[in-house]
Amino acid sequence: SQRAEVSQRIGITDITIHYHRPLVKGRKVWGGLVPYGQVWRAGANENTTISFSDPVTIEGQPLDKGTYGLHMIPTADEWTIIFSKASTSWGSFTYNQAEDALRVTVKPRAAEMREALAYDFDDVQPQSAVVTMTWEKLAVPFKVGVDVHSVAEASIKKQLRGLGQYSWEGWDEAANYLLAEKVALDDALTYADKSIGVEDRY
Repeated sequence: SQRAEVSQRIGITDITIHYHRPLVKGRKVWGGLVPYGQVWRAGANENTTISFSDPVTIEGQPLDKGTYGLHMIPTADEWTIIFSKASTSWGSFTYNQAEDALRVTVKPRAAEMREALAYDFDDVQPQSAVVTMTWEKLAVPFKVGVDVHSVAEASIKKQLRGLGQYSWEGWDEAANYLLAEKVALDDALTYADKSIGVEDRY
């Protein structure tokens, strides 16, 4: 099972999945190689992991930034997606529900035959994307949402406490972003005033 990686940026938030790609090889996968009702490693070999550089939502449920072990419990008509705080295990053999950060349930759907398991980012929107695991003739999607404006505002404030505060361009770029997105307009005006003040000073 070959190693693979897939990433997507939403706003300034990076989402990265590391996994291994098992092959069907003519075997019965669902309810066979991967038993129903049991925790599965969502790939092969060591933990499949998913990383978020900022807090996100999964199917509308909040999940903090970090790296998680990604596990799944398949059934014929509903799947449980598990984000475990333990991300360095081998498979799901030592999985412990007490280490769950989040569980959500989703509906699988039929898909075209795919010999090697794969993760893709579908339906990419300005503040969300759908992560889809596809293998054999089944696809399992879950939606990841990002509060892009809140994340960007927090990043701006952090940058303007560093070297960025000494350059008028930093304040100007921050003001223009907020004005263009029509958010935090009071901050935008403050930043615009500061950009003028810094420019006059230097």
